Amino acid sequence: MNKSKTFALVVHGGAGARPNRDYTAALKKLHEILEGIGAELESGAAALDAVTRAVTIMEDSALYTAGRGSAPNSDGFVELDASIMEGSAQNAGAIAAVRAVKNPVLAARAVLEKTDHVLLAGRGAESFLRGANIDFIDDPDSYFQRAEPDDGRVHGTVGAVARDTHGNLAAATSTGGIFRKLAGRVGDSPIPGAGVWADKNIAVSCTGHGEYFLRTAAAHNIAALKQYKDLSLKDAMDTFLTTQLKPLGGDGGAIAVDEHNNIAANFTGFGMKYGYITNQLQPTTNLQDAYV
Repeated sequence: MNKSKTFALVVHGGAGARPNRDYTAALKKLHEILEGIGAELESGAAALDAVTRAVTIMEDSALYTAGRGSAPNSDGFVELDASIMEGSAQNAGAIAAVRAVKNPVLAARAVLEKTDHVLLAGRGAESFLRGANIDFIDDPDSYFQRAEPDDGRVHGTVGAVARDTHGNLAAATSTGGIFRKLAGRVGDSPIPGAGVWADKNIAVSCTGHGEYFLRTAAAHNIAALKQYKDLSLKDAMDTFLTTQLKPLGGDGGAIAVDEHNNIAANFTGFGMKYGYITNQLQPTTNLQDAYV
């Protein structure tokens, strides 16, 4: 495929933003990611590498409910989920309900690159990941921030979608899950077709109440509306959120980029933290506006 200067990166730090909380640090981190990784994409970096790095930075920041910022489940320990998908061959890797993994998105990528599987979970996943030299946390109780729903901290699943200068698309999503979830609960984030999707035409990352995104096959549904209904990226996302997610009572949002370098972000319920950069648009972060 011919290389061009066309690229795009969209990132999110989760839906459910509350008007009475200070999201300055979370939005600043998104802006830093867009500047740094946007420059890498402009220089020819692969979309898969771009979304991996973007999500890794968010996991390490403790500003979101992913990686270090994750909260304990109802039994008092952290369980992490993540997925990653590249569009050219629709390859995917995911991990679910793993403990003490430093960067779940790197674990998901190890599944993609080093196994014939898509999803590994629990102790079996942890055994594989140790053999794959994925970093684990020695003292989870001091490493994880153990945020709670009403402690005033910034929360949210994280995700990224990218189109590189070769025209390849990729998406990644990572989360510590909903607060006080039952041990073993798995939401949409590690499920290709629900919390993440990438093919040759679109890359999607979702955030919100995962049970509703699972029930509606959210990420793939957005892709299908675009492809089979011949809708624009914006209209496909808006149609899904307003006609399928919201009527069930689900809250959340999504970010996406398509093969033509169009980008979109929208949500239901409370606001969503997100940002974008393209070869034509400067790094921009948003909390309330839906579309760019």
